[in-house]
Amino acid sequence: MHRPTPTDLRKHERIKFELRLAGSSLAKVSRSLGLAQSTVSVVSMGHGRSHRIQEAIASELGKSPHELWPKRYRAKGVTA
Repeated sequence: MHRPTPTDLRKHERIKFELRLAGSSLAKVSRSLGLAQSTVSVVSMGHGRSHRIQEAIASELGKSPHELWPKRYRAKGVTA
């Protein structure tokens, strides 16, 4: 399992902040996907990967997963 770095944790906090500004949250994303909030948080923190979860978070922010997690994608929309 991937241990989050300070960069991962900063990114996670930034995502939560941006979701709040957009009127959303990780809890809302988890409900829309029918998943536990902890599962969505694990992906947001960098512990795990899920294109489905990353896509849902990015969609809430009006961004692509590549914009939020550029190191996880070789090119726009292609999983690394």
